[in-house]
Amino acid sequence: MIRSDKLTARNFPTAQEEVSQPTAFDTNPPDAYRLAFADTDFLVRPELRPVRMQLELLKPELIQQELNIQSTVVIFGSARIPDRASAEEALEAARASGDTVALQRAERRLLMSGFYEEARRFAALITAETLEHSHPLYVVTGGGPGIMEAGNRGAHEVGGRSIGLNIVLPHEQRPNEYITPELCFRFHYFALRKMHFLMRSVALAAFPGGFGTLDELFETLTLIQTGKCRRRPILLFGKDFWSRLIDFDLLLDTGMISPGDEQLFHYVETAEEAWALLKKEYDIGLPASAAPQQE
Repeated sequence: MIRSDKLTARNFPTAQEEVSQPTAFDTNPPDAYRLAFADTDFLVRPELRPVRMQLELLKPELIQQELNIQSTVVIFGSARIPDRASAEEALEAARASGDTVALQRAERRLLMSGFYEEARRFAALITAETLEHSHPLYVVTGGGPGIMEAGNRGAHEVGGRSIGLNIVLPHEQRPNEYITPELCFRFHYFALRKMHFLMRSVALAAFPGGFGTLDELFETLTLIQTGKCRRRPILLFGKDFWSRLIDFDLLLDTGMISPGDEQLFHYVETAEEAWALLKKEYDIGLPASAAPQQE
């Protein structure tokens, strides 16, 4: 009888086994003696940047593969937009203070809190509607507060998992409490983080935001416009905000973008409108007779 376990046995110890072996030193070994991959002081040297970048690409990729995460919907937006309950509390405090500047700011934040609630409902719709699907959709956010929190919260509230891609900042960005713990990642490199936003995404939703949101949105638009990645729905929540912020007509009129480039995105106002667009794009939930036939 052939012993298959012997035929498939490892020829070499694993790295984990090697690093667990006792050393010849009774106390901490000198730096030069440490295994290179177990020596964090060595790994953070400037010359090791290419290795760190590769590790930052691989770690989230391998974990998502192991959890069979294939398709995601990315939610971008400001960290400064509060939920409605918090905004209402801040407004009451501002009214009591008699500070007109604080009152104006609180009124503006309450108005913007509507986007938090739409992001929350949109994430809940995505998650609940595809939870039992053969290819469920997972919400991905930047992992912080504001709109990011709303996305993770919506998925969490309907019993789904969601992903948070945090970034190390001078003033530490704390992960929001609604991210699925095993899917809460932390990045050093913005570029690798943005790559992971796009690697599995089938759609991107951009809510009002500042420099970070604009950076993420325009990188996505550029990659699609230049054919570097496949076309997918880009949903801009709040036409009034986005059309005032970015004059796409000016870009067309001056020839800075080509006719048709303005069709790379869609304005939407509600979670239901956005979800209906995605359902139509990917035939989600349509009966076989209603789905477009493949040529």
